[in-house]
Amino acid sequence: MFLCRTKCDEILYSIGEYMEITREDVRNIAIIAHVDHGKTTLVDALLHQSGIFRENQEVQTRVMDSNDLERERGITILSKNTSVNYKDVKINIVDTPGHADFSGEVERILKMVDGAILIVDAFEGTMPQTRFVLSKALELKLPILVCINKIDRPEARPKEVVEEVLELFLDLNASDEQLDCPFIYMSAKAGYAKLNLEDESTNMIPLFDTILSYFKAPHGDVDAPAKLLISTIDYNEFVGRIGIGKIEQGKIEVNKEMVVVNHHDANKKEKIKISKLYEFEGLERVEVKDAKLGSIVAVTGIEDLHIGDTITDVSDLTPIEFQRISEPTISMYFMVNDSPLAGTEGKFLTSRHIRERLFKELNTDVSLRVEETDSPDCFKVSGRGELHLSILIETMRREGYEFAVSKAEVIYKEDADGKKLEPMELAYVDLPEEFSGAVIQKLTQRKGVLNGMTKGQGEFVRLEFLIPSRGLIGYRGEFLTDTKGTGILNTMYNGYGPYLGDLSYRPTGSLIAFESGVAVAYGLYNAQERGLLFIGAGDKVYSGMVVGQNPKNEDIEVNVCKTKKLTNMRSSGADEALKLVPKKVMSLEQCLEFIDTDELLEVTPQSLRIRKKILDPTLRKRANMKKEA
Repeated sequence: MFLCRTKCDEILYSIGEYMEITREDVRNIAIIAHVDHGKTTLVDALLHQSGIFRENQEVQTRVMDSNDLERERGITILSKNTSVNYKDVKINIVDTPGHADFSGEVERILKMVDGAILIVDAFEGTMPQTRFVLSKALELKLPILVCINKIDRPEARPKEVVEEVLELFLDLNASDEQLDCPFIYMSAKAGYAKLNLEDESTNMIPLFDTILSYFKAPHGDVDAPAKLLISTIDYNEFVGRIGIGKIEQGKIEVNKEMVVVNHHDANKKEKIKISKLYEFEGLERVEVKDAKLGSIVAVTGIEDLHIGDTITDVSDLTPIEFQRISEPTISMYFMVNDSPLAGTEGKFLTSRHIRERLFKELNTDVSLRVEETDSPDCFKVSGRGELHLSILIETMRREGYEFAVSKAEVIYKEDADGKKLEPMELAYVDLPEEFSGAVIQKLTQRKGVLNGMTKGQGEFVRLEFLIPSRGLIGYRGEFLTDTKGTGILNTMYNGYGPYLGDLSYRPTGSLIAFESGVAVAYGLYNAQERGLLFIGAGDKVYSGMVVGQNPKNEDIEVNVCKTKKLTNMRSSGADEALKLVPKKVMSLEQCLEFIDTDELLEVTPQSLRIRKKILDPTLRKRANMKKEA
């Protein structure tokens, strides 16, 4: 028997005691794309045109990137939930990161939605991360709506990009239904979308209408035992962990007794009560008493809640299947700062402070691993890439933490025969052809293998390399120099492969301070003849601190605190001013790229200092002799 019901615009199918509903008042979608193809800008346009904001309300651009680092770097680091209303339908939207280092966010978010909008730049076309995010969506059998963005760029080539997207679908073995997807042409920044390039449009209505007509509404059993899959975790100092996910079936109610189970942990069966339940309305979380299947909700009041957990009714303890998040490939050590300048600039200095902060990060970062070591002052932190870990370092630095970190190193494994394996990356390089020789030479020296070279747009070519992850550590700055800032380097994790032999991270040496004190012009003037300096007059230094770069592959000690000896004699040039070359100011990423395996980076809220692990010059020489022996 088929019953029609207008409340919430739902359609009910009732057969005996079994009841299924299709929630026509809800759509759940994710927005996926390569870095800087316009995901967050599209969400901005949808929010503005759905009437979320008042007409006189001042709203910043990229409103979803609420984190300071996200706004400064122009990237999305954490996935965000929001919703818009169109024609009485609530469209839940998840904005996901595009950078490969935060792909752990993308993998789990896709379990929370019923479809995905793939955004592709009308000039750049399909890029490495486009392939990654699309492959994840296709594996989950999600319907895809393709948006060709930035069609108002002078060099846009939307028709060719459509062909590239279709070829990518075929390469990834998309089903016939997924191949038969709609294409939308748009400019998210200008706020318009259209079904055909020749159409006239001034708004996003064509996209809104396509979302409603193409993406299926959530469908399931409303009377079945309730199940909520936790796909992401937020954290709040007042309420603790906040679990966010989609209700797969049934109905969730506040204060009802439920059980937390996990597909990958058969022993996990924890009885809980949900203290508060929220749904998303625009940029706000609105408290509700209950919510049913198809709704994306946030729950609080559960201490031991993790991504992949299923909150289920006590009558059915079967967990929802959830894929394992990809393991970290790079690690570095975070440790208490023990330099002579330790404690002069930071607020949180001790191992207890550092430990608490690192383990707190695990509440929200699914791809991060933190391990304690034999030393209580040192912690091994593993992540998906250099950017992933540098974001954590910069965040802690801004919060007032002072600590030291080692050079990033890859995580090795062994196969069944005991052979050493290392993580591999596919590196895609887009650059002017004139710079290709230098880049091919550098990547080959770093154990990279050139898989192919194709003609790109204009004078650009695209190189594809298979290279060990460690071969890319410390290379990005050098790459920008070699291509004069015009090259684009994208990488994608490609599993573990055989160990390819030893690799020298840095062809240059360090200039090391000989004594502690304050750098003076006379000492710097003599030291700058040896190489490029990282410090200027008046900077504090200590013995063992790296103050510059030696172009030769050896470390040299210099005395930047040396003052000119005074005499009672005058010479013709005595009063001439000393000309100092401007110091090189290093960013956090540049420092992490520069440090070698025998060095540390001292991180404080005010300063970044590179130093040797062993500060004493005599002990350092002994250690080097043992190493060479």
